[in-house]
Amino acid sequence: MPAEAGETRHQIYVEECGNPNGIPVLFVHGGPGSGCNTNHRRFFNPSLYRIVLFDQRGCGRSKPYGCIDANTTQHLVQDIEYIRKQLNISDWILFGGSWGATLSLVYAKTYSHRVKALVLRGVFLARKEDILWVYGDQGAAKYFPEQWSALISSLGISKSQKPLSGFWNALFDNDSNRSIKHKKALCQWESCLVKLDSQLTEFDEHKLAQDLSKVIQLYYCINGCFLEGMPILESLGVLKQIPTYIVHGQYDMVCPPEQAWLLHQAMPHSVLNLVARSGHVADEPNILNSLIFLMDQLVESKFCADS
Repeated sequence: MPAEAGETRHQIYVEECGNPNGIPVLFVHGGPGSGCNTNHRRFFNPSLYRIVLFDQRGCGRSKPYGCIDANTTQHLVQDIEYIRKQLNISDWILFGGSWGATLSLVYAKTYSHRVKALVLRGVFLARKEDILWVYGDQGAAKYFPEQWSALISSLGISKSQKPLSGFWNALFDNDSNRSIKHKKALCQWESCLVKLDSQLTEFDEHKLAQDLSKVIQLYYCINGCFLEGMPILESLGVLKQIPTYIVHGQYDMVCPPEQAWLLHQAMPHSVLNLVARSGHVADEPNILNSLIFLMDQLVESKFCADS
């Protein structure tokens, strides 16, 4: 469908599955830039939930792919609201992980009366220090010094350069072979962080040549996720009536658990589950089981039963 009303440049991919008369739930993917896939349906019982998934601007099957024009957090919030209206949904559960948790919170603060509940996995607060934890030399790099050194060396970033700016510039190397090499190095760096037992992952260079997800991701990161003056941890009082569930891996090296704890402290009514022996991604066995169990429990809860 078209993006927000009046926008003609972007076409947003939206899909529905499950029970058309079930409890509406929106899956909000992470990244930024990653897009949705069929595995993202597995958290929800299809006989009980009306499951909505969408690819954010420039992501996945949305068009134009990789486009960063008119692509900000505020645009995405309006896209979500436009989707809700187009699907004639009064209110819904937002289920978001990592960047998806960030975007879900921003939407909820803007349209709190349209949110039935929040399920947030791998909380990312999108502060400068949270971005630099992954893309700076004072965060995750301290735990994976060998891999960080390999990344910096591969991209030819000098000690005087800011790594994040260096990563962004490396994506646009005029030499296509070097550009693919840089994407591969970035993907390998992130792959060592996402799971508790991560191993070096090999990436198909042909697919990397077509993959623009890193463009979206770094574009958002170098722009502070377009949240200047709108910190996630502020103005949360408007959400105090919204049931909120936070699921976070105890050993998350992409978004350290402190971020989930700070959000929980700022939202005292929220329920925090720090999942043992787990990292960042939703398909860590303990996190996956926790999320499926939670979504099954929500079906039986009063706020859903009354909807």
